[in-house]
Amino acid sequence: MKETFCRFLAMLCLVQPVLAGEAPDRLARIAASKQLRVCIWPDYYGISFRNPKTQELAGVDIDNARELARELGVEVQFIDSSFARLVADVTADRCDIAMFAIGITPQRQEKLRFTQPHLASDIYAITTKTNRRLHSWADIDKPGTVVVVARGTLHETVMKTRLMAAELRVVDTPAAREQEVQSGRADVFMTDYAFSRRMLDNSDWARLISPAGSYHVTPYAWAMAPGDDRFHARVDKVLADMKRDGRLLANVRRHGLDPMLVR
Repeated sequence: MKETFCRFLAMLCLVQPVLAGEAPDRLARIAASKQLRVCIWPDYYGISFRNPKTQELAGVDIDNARELARELGVEVQFIDSSFARLVADVTADRCDIAMFAIGITPQRQEKLRFTQPHLASDIYAITTKTNRRLHSWADIDKPGTVVVVARGTLHETVMKTRLMAAELRVVDTPAAREQEVQSGRADVFMTDYAFSRRMLDNSDWARLISPAGSYHVTPYAWAMAPGDDRFHARVDKVLADMKRDGRLLANVRRHGLDPMLVR
């Protein structure tokens, strides 16, 4: 009887139930569901862009998400999000990870957990070819200039602190940002390298203004909810392996974003 009781106690020691309020094991849940839920912003050219004609997704982080899912042995499910909804979507468990070149900022680091950076970009400006006031970066921050940024982007935070003389206008969507400039209601909008490629490739009215030097380079990464060290470590290892064996470089080059690569 004593030996039986001792064996019973030993078995109890091996059991580790999930207590109420304890963080779930995300890797186990992903394996059980056979699905990795990935939040994307489907209007991010070269990063996570949905073609309006074919509805197909393409971009470096679309390729990266599929590679991560393969490493985990599951399928990928893409979930539409945006920079404005990023924190809410990730922390409310709408997705397991957000993969759309998310700038690492102090404000986001307070609420999200990031991988190591895989891309980086400075800030670029888009104006019209017919704008006669703006010829260089130095012309932007002057009285009478109207600068537009999209709500929730890192450009909103940066330009609020950097602009001294120009007027800053915050709009709800990237499309509204473009419309303000194209219509002449604003002079310029701020974006990054990837999105500037979209404007130059697809808009015959757009003109790029690059900073004379380094203006505000931001590292980009993938974002997760805080906690769950095992999931974070697994994702970070996959990314490190992709950097080392050339898969990340191949994905970046496929979409013409070589200047953004962080090795």
